[in-house]
Amino acid sequence: MKTIKISDETYEKIKDQLLEDRGKEINSFSDMIGGKYFFRTVTYHVMGKVKKQIGQFLELEDASWIPDTSRFMNFLRDGELNEVEPTGKHYVNMETVVDFFEWKHSLPKDQL
Repeated sequence: MKTIKISDETYEKIKDQLLEDRGKEINSFSDMIGGKYFFRTVTYHVMGKVKKQIGQFLELEDASWIPDTSRFMNFLRDGELNEVEPTGKHYVNMETVVDFFEWKHSLPKDQL
């Protein structure tokens, strides 16, 4: 066995690629804790890492409002972002969620 030292940023990129086809089984909202997701609600789109569940709400960290995904397949497959507004912490009401997708890319940090 060999060990290679890499930066945290490189690790995140490699981890995302290695786990690309591996989906997480979700049976309840609490199963989403620790995962990154893109949510489409009845009025907006948001993504982030699920920190915890508070009743019908999920608390997201490193969250962003996504006003425009452009081509949706490319957005999901490649992580191409057309427009993004980082918001930091965000609470999403799961009763307003139409659908959601596991986000297999790094979460955006900068406004586009």
